[in-house]
Amino acid sequence: MVRRNEGISRRGALIAAGAAIGVGVLGQPPRAGTIRRPATVGAVGAGQRAELAERAIVARHVRSLWGVPRRSLGALVWPAAPVEQSFGRWCYWWQAHLVDCAIDAAHRDPTPARKDRVAALALGIRTRNVTGWTNRYYDDMAWLALALERADRLLDIRFGHAVDDLRSALLDGWNAELGAIPWRAGDGYYNTPAVGPAGIALARLGDLTRARRLADFLHTRLRDPVSGVTLDGVHEPDGRVDRTVHTYCQGVAIGLETELAVRTGDAAHRDRAAALVAATGTELTDGGVILAAAANDSGLFMGVLARYLAETALALGDTTAAAIVHASARAAWEHRAEVDGLPLFGMDWTRPIAEVRYPSSLLHLEGPETASAANLSRDLSVQLSAWMLLEADHQLTAAGR
Repeated sequence: MVRRNEGISRRGALIAAGAAIGVGVLGQPPRAGTIRRPATVGAVGAGQRAELAERAIVARHVRSLWGVPRRSLGALVWPAAPVEQSFGRWCYWWQAHLVDCAIDAAHRDPTPARKDRVAALALGIRTRNVTGWTNRYYDDMAWLALALERADRLLDIRFGHAVDDLRSALLDGWNAELGAIPWRAGDGYYNTPAVGPAGIALARLGDLTRARRLADFLHTRLRDPVSGVTLDGVHEPDGRVDRTVHTYCQGVAIGLETELAVRTGDAAHRDRAAALVAATGTELTDGGVILAAAANDSGLFMGVLARYLAETALALGDTTAAAIVHASARAAWEHRAEVDGLPLFGMDWTRPIAEVRYPSSLLHLEGPETASAANLSRDLSVQLSAWMLLEADHQLTAAGR
């Protein structure tokens, strides 16, 4: 199925946005119900868990964009104030991962409604971004390129020249001397969250030479020789390394080595992927469950790792990777809460969400102490992480891994 990208002018988008925000400000903030621990009603299969996570996020977060037909985005928090429902704040990479999760769901159960949702969310990004598919952040663009390539390959949904535009933009940042792509245009910081997904995208688009150089950059410049994990990034030209360790950095490094192992047949990439999985299991899990991140941007980190662990388990038969995904999915599900019968996931999959009644005023919804004590987050990123995890768990389960 081919979906044509029907553009909207910058002036039209701004007028629509202004109208939506103006109407939204006059509305009443939504109220949330009681967050409860779920009643035990027997075993729920992996596919059903993924579907319930999908239903929860669609119901709470996905909204029409500015009243423009066939354009949707995810509100960044729930419950959302009018300005959030009008998408006054913009987070490109969260929306790219929302598209990717919607693709997972449509691939799991390819209904017309799910395919339409993928198209609407992707076109929502194009419309809200106003100036095109691209921006100045190479990590953002790599995430969207991955999602749109999957939409084409798995669902036969295409968006004109979108993937070509994103690929060209990534190559604009290519530093031939380093064999790497920076975090953003004009910046000297070369980090794993940009290099990793850009490498996976380029490998899937047939540019194996650059993809291998990006993998080598991560392996030689950013792998910690003691722990075996991948560090965050390096500042050039002084070579100062940021030694922060994030779960999603391991995910994209594993994903890139896996992609190259499959596409080149080179055992070195298979060995690197296995070593990264082993280091991740040792350094970044608690009882086999992926370690917690905080809310906001880091809320996506755990799910990104789960996605690429599942891919290496499927492609390379890595049983450690599969075990981490399965253990994390069981923990996230067992420790969830429910609102109106749909799951709500915490930032830490190893501990339960406490029962909390939100105050009626959105402005006093939760403070840092309450959120920390209850293991709660209003952020779309945290809920997407769990959805991504449960889709990964379903894919492994369906494949008998």
